[in-house]
Amino acid sequence: MCNTLPEFVCLLDAARQQSLVEEIVPLATTDTLRGLSVGVKDLFHIAGLPTSAGNPDWRDSHPIPERSAWAVLQLAAAGAEIKGKTQTDELAYSLNGLNQHYPALLNPAAPDRLPGGSSNGSAVATAAGHVDLGLGTDTGGSIRVPASYNGLFGLRTSHGRVPRDGLVALAPRFDTVGWMTRDLATLQRVSKVMLPSNTRSRLDQVVILLPANVSSAWPTSARRLLERLAPLYRDVQLVDFPESTMTAISAAFRVLQGRDIWRQHGQWITHTQPKFAEDIAQRFAWCQSLTPQDEDQANQTAEQFYSFWQTDCGIHSKTMVVMPTTPGAAPLLNTAPQALAEYRNGLMGLTAPAGLLGAPQLSLPLLQDQQAPWGVSLLSAPGTDLALLAQAQRLSEQWVTQ
Repeated sequence: MCNTLPEFVCLLDAARQQSLVEEIVPLATTDTLRGLSVGVKDLFHIAGLPTSAGNPDWRDSHPIPERSAWAVLQLAAAGAEIKGKTQTDELAYSLNGLNQHYPALLNPAAPDRLPGGSSNGSAVATAAGHVDLGLGTDTGGSIRVPASYNGLFGLRTSHGRVPRDGLVALAPRFDTVGWMTRDLATLQRVSKVMLPSNTRSRLDQVVILLPANVSSAWPTSARRLLERLAPLYRDVQLVDFPESTMTAISAAFRVLQGRDIWRQHGQWITHTQPKFAEDIAQRFAWCQSLTPQDEDQANQTAEQFYSFWQTDCGIHSKTMVVMPTTPGAAPLLNTAPQALAEYRNGLMGLTAPAGLLGAPQLSLPLLQDQQAPWGVSLLSAPGTDLALLAQAQRLSEQWVTQ
């Protein structure tokens, strides 16, 4: 269905809505999410509609799905209205939110800055108020980054916690399902529907990370937060996150992701020769160039990081980590391509821990940088998604607005 909302690839007409209703007949339906509208990242299948994954050549070389994705059906079964499919970066392999095949999207919270990707359409639609919930994916930051840039609440779930049935993969080792909302209550409401309950998890220790190369506002915020949280938790600490570690894990994550991407898409790219934007094409070419030796070395770096995380940072199964989601506000739209590439490498020093650990991470819109939104994140052990969400309200109440 044609539409005038650029963040949407298509809107669902009455016939498609009825098809979804028919698909959820075998499921246990509720009214839990009645009244909420959803924008669905165009990686998730919706029966009868093409899935483009942000690239026309992908759309034209794959059959129209006959079955909708698990996540879409689960939301529909809970009473949510699936409004349409939203833009994504090409095959979800970017964090910028720019796609040459579609109209440029405006960041509603900071119009002179990038909207962030690859769940850009879902983020912009949510921030603009066109939907209540943006459904997306997160491999290297594609929920957390646009949530930070657009002033949204965004949850990247634990790896494997939400079924990925009916979803175009980028790098299966790291792909997760996530969602973004304008308020925490809605995020928690959706999460209770989408996530299996785990009442045994308890987070009673807090580590506040002090990463290198982030906005100078963070250390002040972190120390004030330490004072506020110290009476509420068994143990609260400030821990340095050195530049050398961030650089190493960014590089290792990108190699491991790249090898996984080429295993997933290399044959299709080689056979189809799709038209990609220059920066995306360069990334796929780099993926192709990676060797098994590169992967082995990256896995060794990941193992060293696991040891650093536990031993040097003192982070364990009951720890909640507090850290900036991104280095600061979204880059300006006129940032030079080379500068964006360098920024991306640094950004992934912040997003890589959750990916390497398979952990949940929740971005909260509590910060500002250069008069633009900037997220602060909570991260915890794999499988503790709902326990992490339970702490979000407490932290929000204690936050000192800068």
